[in-house]
Amino acid sequence: MSRRVSCVDIGTNTALLLIADLDPATGTIQPVYHKQTIVRLGKNVDAAKTIDPQGMQRLVDCMTDYRQLSDEHAAKTIIAAGTSALRDAKNRAEVIEAVERASGITIECISGKEEADLTFSGAVAGMSDIPELFTVIDIGGGSTEISMGSPGAITESVSLDIGSVRLTERFFTTLPPSASEIEAAKSCIDQLLTANIIPFFASREHVYGVAGTITTIAQVDQGLKHFDALKVHNYPLTYEEVHAFLERLKTSTLEQIIELGIPEGRADVITMGMLILHQFMRLLGVGVLRVSIQGLRFGLAQRELLRIQGKND
Repeated sequence: MSRRVSCVDIGTNTALLLIADLDPATGTIQPVYHKQTIVRLGKNVDAAKTIDPQGMQRLVDCMTDYRQLSDEHAAKTIIAAGTSALRDAKNRAEVIEAVERASGITIECISGKEEADLTFSGAVAGMSDIPELFTVIDIGGGSTEISMGSPGAITESVSLDIGSVRLTERFFTTLPPSASEIEAAKSCIDQLLTANIIPFFASREHVYGVAGTITTIAQVDQGLKHFDALKVHNYPLTYEEVHAFLERLKTSTLEQIIELGIPEGRADVITMGMLILHQFMRLLGVGVLRVSIQGLRFGLAQRELLRIQGKND
């Protein structure tokens, strides 16, 4: 008998909700409802190491909404995981307590390695023709996770403090950014990537990309005015397309980026997100990346499914 759960990915920029039916007999995850909310929880967290009262309230409002949606869809279990912004915030206990008091949702603050591992399994959950060895990259607002392995086991994973919100706040003062700001950001990204990506050369022929930067570009690249999960999921994004899009973004104002079809809550940080993606593909020699609309919330669902089946350690 299937069990309905809500899985929430609380990121630095967005909070993602997945309501799904887990079937322990077949081992499948059947999505029922999705929602994305721009929360920008990590605003100024890189510099201040604190989530400000406005960010906390935006999260409380979002989680209260997600609790109501979960109740409406008869999801008895709500699993919520906080990532980079909560990891960095000195007042994370206060934030978690405020959310629990307002919504009854308990947030688990997971480590970068846990985030990488859960995203790895979530990215390909339910997909067919999965290669024997592959890599998953998750470009978030506060951090980027890279993981490698097979459908049954992860062999390498790393979490790096390079995210679209974090580095935009750190390096860009205007949009478009100056040439020197681009170069400073690129140097920071390259330094962290080159120190960590050598193990991932083994699977550079099969790379999946998750999270908002990548799914948004896959949407815009196809000329879609609205997000279409069926057309975005498993879409091949080539290095040449990423390079061309980055070159365009590097000279675009915020208004011009929004005109391209980038949502307002993402438009101010997508240039940096694309720079991270571009440098990853360039340094690793990735010719094409497959887009996955799944990620951490599907990994949480997968972990819960295994728990129900009694397969977790």
